[in-house]
Amino acid sequence: MTIAEYEPKPMKISVLTAALQELTPREQRDPDPDLAVEEWLVFSRDIGSPYIQLSAALHPSVTDVPAEAMLDPVANTLDLRDPFDEKRAARVLAATNQTGVGLSALACSDNLLVAGKADGNATHNFMLRVFDAAVLLETNAVCGFVGRNYDLEMDANLEMFEEEFVPLLKEAKARGLTFRVEQCPMPGWTVLDRWHNNIAYAPGPWIALHRICEKHGVGDQFRIHYDPSHSVLMGQDTRSMFQYLKDEGYGFLIDGFHVKGQVIDSKGVSAWGYGGQTMQRGDWDGGKPSDNPADQVNAWKKQIAICEHELPGTAKHDPLAYLQNRTVDWLDHQLAARELLDIDPAETFLVVEHEYPPARIQDKNALAPILKGSIDFTRAIDEAAAAMYALQHEVMAAQDIPIQGFGREAYRS
Repeated sequence: MTIAEYEPKPMKISVLTAALQELTPREQRDPDPDLAVEEWLVFSRDIGSPYIQLSAALHPSVTDVPAEAMLDPVANTLDLRDPFDEKRAARVLAATNQTGVGLSALACSDNLLVAGKADGNATHNFMLRVFDAAVLLETNAVCGFVGRNYDLEMDANLEMFEEEFVPLLKEAKARGLTFRVEQCPMPGWTVLDRWHNNIAYAPGPWIALHRICEKHGVGDQFRIHYDPSHSVLMGQDTRSMFQYLKDEGYGFLIDGFHVKGQVIDSKGVSAWGYGGQTMQRGDWDGGKPSDNPADQVNAWKKQIAICEHELPGTAKHDPLAYLQNRTVDWLDHQLAARELLDIDPAETFLVVEHEYPPARIQDKNALAPILKGSIDFTRAIDEAAAAMYALQHEVMAAQDIPIQGFGREAYRS
């Protein structure tokens, strides 16, 4: 009889710094841009997260999207108005050593297929600054979106991806980086009747995009930073998606996780369906898109009319909702990742992302216990999944002891 040791492998817990954009007031961080990173490292240590995913974004003074048109404040914890150099990197790395908090990745959530060469180049140039900062900060990944050119249909966007995104991946490759794409469809990015505004929104598109990347020698640079909240938004369930990737031979594509839930509003779905609110949102005026940026935020009713983001641990335990794919089954999420994907759990980051609107408090003293509880919940669920996987698939399997029951099954609802 073979005896395997019980060795559970929990994932690495991290938190996205966009969870609290205003941790450091702008009047303090604008003249001292790395202060925000230092203070977030301390905050992360205090709330029990051993890593941060560091948010970068165009500064509000130079962004092409007015603040009034955005759901959330600009998440530029990493301020790159000036290039990030070795002196700045040394300061941040000293703070990581002092706090014991590391970097899981950098994050920059821009549309990289925006219409027009001028806009595209500006966005791409900023992303190159993010790449350079990642190298200096000794992290090997940058997370973000692909995006979409709203003026083009999907097949034409694939061609644009090949022309404009692949060169970015070549720049990532030259720096030894991986680009992890988040799959949110971003329906509110435009007031037009476009819903999938990030073409990397599901496994089918991921595979199509990866095949393009392989043609150009950058397949290893294109990976997915999976967020189950977006799957729930689109009526999918995690286990089936992971099973599909495995069946198609692409179980290697997912390389990290955002931990953010989505609670589907049955009343909203009854009113609008899964396409969300399609008319009378308030983002149009007089038969054309409103000129008022504050009105443009109403484009997000395409999404928020039917659901609300969940900070892990804050929504009620609802097994029926799990079975209907109307909220995330966190335990099965973590089990399915271990059972179906080509990952080493001990080297995989699990990044808590906070976008639950009523709890988006821009006061660190009030938000700290909320995030601390959510991080604790995330860690406990992952440790439970690690224990179950090690016990069932390693210890019991080595002794030919069958696993009881059936569990969740892919492609079944």
